[in-house]
Amino acid sequence: MFESDDISKVLSQVSPDALAYIGDAVYELYIRTSYLLPSKKIADYHHVVVSKVRAESQATYLQNIYPLLNDIEKDWVRRGRNAVNKSPRRLPLQTYQAASGFETLLGYLYISEPERLEFLLSHLTDVTQKYN
Repeated sequence: MFESDDISKVLSQVSPDALAYIGDAVYELYIRTSYLLPSKKIADYHHVVVSKVRAESQATYLQNIYPLLNDIEKDWVRRGRNAVNKSPRRLPLQTYQAASGFETLLGYLYISEPERLEFLLSHLTDVTQKYN
């Protein structure tokens, strides 16, 4: 995506919110493609995907992968979490912050370490299969 020299420049200029925005899109696309097979009605497919991409699920997934993260990744989670100071009414602030930290991590990895992103997402696939 970016040349290796450009990655640190991009990351120094991008806010945690922007990385969370990218991470949200990356994660939703990953989940959508993960549940393509077996074929389902669109409404059923949508229901499964929405349940996996909601903030509560993301907060749980972050807990599951947190022990696998290195210090730099944990720092990006912290930065994403701290960038949030309000949550939707239906959610506790702590849950929304954790979900934002998760999305920030995914955005960071999408730009800087796609192989690492793939590893962590494959681990989440193992975790989500347990919850199905």
